[in-house]
Amino acid sequence: MAITGASGSIYGVRLLQELPGEKMLVMSKIAKMIVPRETGMQIGEVEALADKVFDDGDLFASISSGSFEYDCMFVAPCSESSVAKFASGISDTLISRAVAVCIKEGRKVILVVRETPKSAIMLENELKLARCGVVIMDANPGFYSEPRSVGDMVDFVVGKCLDRAGIDHDLYKKWE
Repeated sequence: MAITGASGSIYGVRLLQELPGEKMLVMSKIAKMIVPRETGMQIGEVEALADKVFDDGDLFASISSGSFEYDCMFVAPCSESSVAKFASGISDTLISRAVAVCIKEGRKVILVVRETPKSAIMLENELKLARCGVVIMDANPGFYSEPRSVGDMVDFVVGKCLDRAGIDHDLYKKWE
């Protein structure tokens, strides 16, 4: 699980709260500035939601190697700057290296992309990643579940992420 420097850090926090099993977390430098401002949580509180925390500059961390196996990688929120790095194969941080490893190893990667509107460059980068099997999950809540709060809208997007990872949840009312 990674949190990058786009607005929408609540998506990463909610994923950490809802994901079952062992959770590993990496936050970018900018994410660490945005998280307290948007969520009111201190970085230590967010890190406490994970079982293991890595520094984004630690390219020797276990998750930077293809031999370290894990089921799925979420990047939530995912900045378009990060998308551009991933699409170009740039692996200069632990987050970008871990995503590159997941792509080369055929592991599930789910990016909760938050920026809008999108330029043609952004769309091309997302298309390139989608063609590599990466799930591009725009942070667009649905309204058929009749959300009553911002939390409900966040839970809808987080629930969609969990759906794509094959994880059962009850975060939103599914279409019947």
